[in-house]
Amino acid sequence: MSLKEKINFSLWCDFIERDFLEEGFQDLLDKKLIHGATSNPAIFKNAIVTSSAYEQQINMLQANEPKKIYEELSGSDIKRAAAILKSLHDENDEDGFISLEVDPYLCDDVLGTLEEGARLYNQIKHENVMIKVPATEAGYPAMKNLTAMGIPVNATLIFSPEQAIKCAQALDEGIKESQKNTKAVISIFISRFDKLLDTKLNSAGLERGKLGIINATKCYHKIKKFKNKNIRTLFASTGVKDDSLSLSYYIDNLIFPNTINTAPLDAIKAWEENGKKEISNILSEDACNEYFKTLKDKNINIQSAYNELLKDGLSAFKVSFDELLNKVKL
Repeated sequence: MSLKEKINFSLWCDFIERDFLEEGFQDLLDKKLIHGATSNPAIFKNAIVTSSAYEQQINMLQANEPKKIYEELSGSDIKRAAAILKSLHDENDEDGFISLEVDPYLCDDVLGTLEEGARLYNQIKHENVMIKVPATEAGYPAMKNLTAMGIPVNATLIFSPEQAIKCAQALDEGIKESQKNTKAVISIFISRFDKLLDTKLNSAGLERGKLGIINATKCYHKIKKFKNKNIRTLFASTGVKDDSLSLSYYIDNLIFPNTINTAPLDAIKAWEENGKKEISNILSEDACNEYFKTLKDKNINIQSAYNELLKDGLSAFKVSFDELLNKVKL
């Protein structure tokens, strides 16, 4: 019996690129190795900047503004991914999704996020598309209203339990207002914690590669308390940033019931070959709290890390978006 059947654990692919959609993507689905996919401005930037598959369409769209060109390029890929995933989504409406993120410059604009999210969803015309909305003060009401409209949402850039709770509250309210069986995921970012703080943790006598997992586990417990079957925790940023860790490390240690792990291709392939195929050890919320008490005793300011990581995450997506727009306008 698969992990999907045993505990409702899904692996999604954190990668979208035009040639890959036509060559390797279907193979992963046929193997039942993945059950969905995600994208973000950085993923699209890397795809469009490095792949020649977009050149012809970019040339044809030069009369348009850069953002319009980007939306046409990304929209084509999202539509294709959604079409490929449709049969999976028809079988199980919790999976078979592809995500598309709103303009990262709208992160502090409630109405702008809401309008763009609804516009993109309606333009793509596939019900298995999730609109990604960052977990900012403006993002919470936007994600609530999008789900109330029946639009699936991927709440992204979550680092703190407080963000996870605010997302769960907003999505829970929106889903309950919706006239549809609207689905949502809350994306907890993992590896960036360890990249930021592992050296400091090591100096304090604490094990490397643990903070991101324990923080994500605490967020998972917070989300579960809402008991909304249409909201799943998604573990994101699961590519390793420490060469001492196995490529599938953040998959192996985050196989929890009713969750999703969206991972880069190298992590997925490593997990297929050598990864753990059983439920992970799940720390209790009390055990997570004890760990954070230890951090405080060691003078490690986790709130400062939450703030820094969110700020850097928003900034990185804006930089990628700018680089992408500069690329598409010849």
